[in-house]
Amino acid sequence: MYRIRLHGRGGQGIKTAGRILGSAFFADGFEVQDAPRYGAERRGAPLFATVRAAHEPIHERGAMRDPDLVVVADETLVPVAAAGVLAGLGPRTVLFVHGVTRAEAWRERLRLVGPVLVLDPDPDPAAARLAGAACAGAAARLTGAVSRAALDTAVREEVAELGPAAVAASLAAAGAAWERMAPHAGCVVEGGAPRADALPAPAWVDLPLDPVSMAAPDVFAAATSVEVRTGLWRTMRPVIDPEHCHRCTWVCTTFCPDGAIGVDEAGAPRIDYEHCKGCLVCVAVCPPHAIRVVPEREAAAEEAAR
Repeated sequence: MYRIRLHGRGGQGIKTAGRILGSAFFADGFEVQDAPRYGAERRGAPLFATVRAAHEPIHERGAMRDPDLVVVADETLVPVAAAGVLAGLGPRTVLFVHGVTRAEAWRERLRLVGPVLVLDPDPDPAAARLAGAACAGAAARLTGAVSRAALDTAVREEVAELGPAAVAASLAAAGAAWERMAPHAGCVVEGGAPRADALPAPAWVDLPLDPVSMAAPDVFAAATSVEVRTGLWRTMRPVIDPEHCHRCTWVCTTFCPDGAIGVDEAGAPRIDYEHCKGCLVCVAVCPPHAIRVVPEREAAAEEAAR
């Protein structure tokens, strides 16, 4: 199975690059799995996409622990630990970098023993948005398993919705990278099936066992939630200002999700602090803004001073 991971920044077309590469593999008869992974959807944020391709059904899922090829569309991501570019690199993993730093420099800086290949980016600033297409074309060539016809078909399918001009530019970028990587065609070799005994052991946390007198539940009957002092969860305390309260108690009592607000004999709302969790919904819905928020530590200090 080919295991390929593509890294880049938002706006460089890495998600599209993964789809192009996956579609190209599929067009040449492979079973394919491709998926992007990213956090904040903003331009410039690090992201990556994974592509798995094999001639048999793919049952592998999740993180790609042992990639055969790692493609980097923006070389400034290589030293960023959070980007995870170097995760899982082994002596047989091919590292392909789209940038101006020479392969020898990367090999020296990162102490890599595996192959490192570099493709100079197009100096035209407008070509930055085509980095994904270029990386997809280079990756397809490096595997030696994807034909140029399949690559072109995949580019047309995945970029079609962006219009004819984008399709033509993407075809040119992918084709140029394909040609420039011709001397290295087939250098990426399929990895074997992963071995379970090679996976790291789970990081279990041993927790001490409390005696039954402490760990066993104390409430055994129905309608006894009053015994559960959920007010201990609270970090912020809602406090009613009686001078500003309009006695519109149907609002705060109705919206309190725990029924912790009642009404006294004078018709004023009263908060049951033993069961108020501090969600502060009452603060948000109070029409006259008569409920203020006090940090629990300050409130406890005030009570102790009385």
